[in-house]
Amino acid sequence: MTPTDLVVTPMGLRFRGRVFPCTVGRGGIVPADAKREGDGATPAGVHRLVGMLYRPDRMARPAGWAEPIGPMDLWSDDPRDADYNLLVHAPHGFSHERLRRADPMYDLVIVTDWNWPDAEPGRGSAIFLHQWRRPGAPTAGCVALSRRDLHWIAARISPGTRLVVRESG
Repeated sequence: MTPTDLVVTPMGLRFRGRVFPCTVGRGGIVPADAKREGDGATPAGVHRLVGMLYRPDRMARPAGWAEPIGPMDLWSDDPRDADYNLLVHAPHGFSHERLRRADPMYDLVIVTDWNWPDAEPGRGSAIFLHQWRRPGAPTAGCVALSRRDLHWIAARISPGTRLVVRESG
């Protein structure tokens, strides 16, 4: 590991000498080969950060490589879709997650390379870093932080920064 890695530990997310409270999936942390779509688990492993998305109507661009989330932007989570685990646009005939949400949870989204770009159907989609609903509230498999901490981290990462998630136990 390097000082620029984001490391999920039982104490929180460690980055640049600081530890930030974070939450993981309601299914806990699972071995990467056990991860399945809809299991609510966060896959263990080393995941590279490959994208940053933000709501330009709610915040300034957090980093030079961040891309705006548009009103029609979705993320496909349907293993039957040829665009499974990719950014797609409405209308979209397969199951998906809306990126432009009414709540602030996806105002800033950092995308990992979990099962991306050549997704294996059913292995799980969209492992993001995003804002938590509230402290301690689990995610659907992502890693979530407070808004303030997420923004601090976003300003200090770059494409290829690694998210290291260790198996529990």
